[in-house]
Amino acid sequence: MNEPLPPSRSASASASWSEWEAPGRVNLIGEHTDYNEGFVLPFAIAQRTRARGRTRDDGLVTVRSAQEPEPVEFPVTTAPGDVLGWAAYPAGMVWALTDAGHVLPGVDLALDGDLPMGAGLASSAALECSVGAVLADLAGVAIDRTTLARLGQQAENAYVGVPCGPMDQLASMHSRTAHAMLIDTRSGALEQIPLPLVDQRLSLIAIGTPARHALVAGSYADRRRQCEEAAAVLEVRTLRDAGTADLSRLVDPVLRARARHIVTENDRVLETTALLRSGHVREIGRLLTDSHTSLRDDFDVSCRELDLAVESSLGSGAYGARMIGGGFGGSAIALVDAEQAGRLISAVKSAFSATGLPTPTAYSVVPSPGARRL
Repeated sequence: MNEPLPPSRSASASASWSEWEAPGRVNLIGEHTDYNEGFVLPFAIAQRTRARGRTRDDGLVTVRSAQEPEPVEFPVTTAPGDVLGWAAYPAGMVWALTDAGHVLPGVDLALDGDLPMGAGLASSAALECSVGAVLADLAGVAIDRTTLARLGQQAENAYVGVPCGPMDQLASMHSRTAHAMLIDTRSGALEQIPLPLVDQRLSLIAIGTPARHALVAGSYADRRRQCEEAAAVLEVRTLRDAGTADLSRLVDPVLRARARHIVTENDRVLETTALLRSGHVREIGRLLTDSHTSLRDDFDVSCRELDLAVESSLGSGAYGARMIGGGFGGSAIALVDAEQAGRLISAVKSAFSATGLPTPTAYSVVPSPGARRL
């Protein structure tokens, strides 16, 4: 499962451009469980970020993005705090690789893609993984997919300042067509789980709300801190080790609610996995909806737009729906019969229009392969 990145096609990687693409992801279920050493069930989507690079001999890194007006330049010796904003993600990968002991040359990087930023689809992980693969390629670094994913997490944690778990980067590097991937974030075990949407004439609709999230803000870090506090009260390593019987020991109602989400969400991931293994895809719908309710009420990371996306989807025939990503904005997903997908999309857009909110984007997402060389 943990295969190495393929070697460069060029005998001398530095003699030519290297180009990689890495996908965003939809997390089918298992939200905020990854930094609690729990279970998650993501899959990669077709929307991707592309990174193209070539070496330069002055020890500098220049990053240009088709979505940004100006390039950003920094030295290969960059350290956390040097680069802020969108360029912190590629700069973080330069830092993470050098911090791991790899010697990198100066690099010109060009970025593009069709993966929207701030939509809860792991655009940051796709950027980290595509850039990391290009950097490793140009430096002649032999590295496997899991190690590169972990370096992406390190870059986001220590350089960008988002205390995320490893789910997004692992999904971006390891996903396969027509499968979700069960990740045990404690052991690192990965298991491909069939997700036969097309075979069962189902569609999974991603609804991109107009509420953009910014996880660098303190709310995400607050949730992680609250989980750590709850685990300390319960005297367990992480909330992965807690059960429903333990929740009554949490006197603080906020800590109890946060812990209840993590405990029940881990159970929902495992139940969803069991249903997928037996081919009962429609039956996971109720678990998706239960996950949203828990994220809304116990973890308090939903918002008006995400709730409206879920409610209007359920009112339009969805088997289940929920917010995805860290929350505070971003996207939701809805599981629906394929022939009803158009009707659901129209109903959701009408619901937003009726409340005076900007029209959301809505489109079908399919389980797609992970990062690859172009």
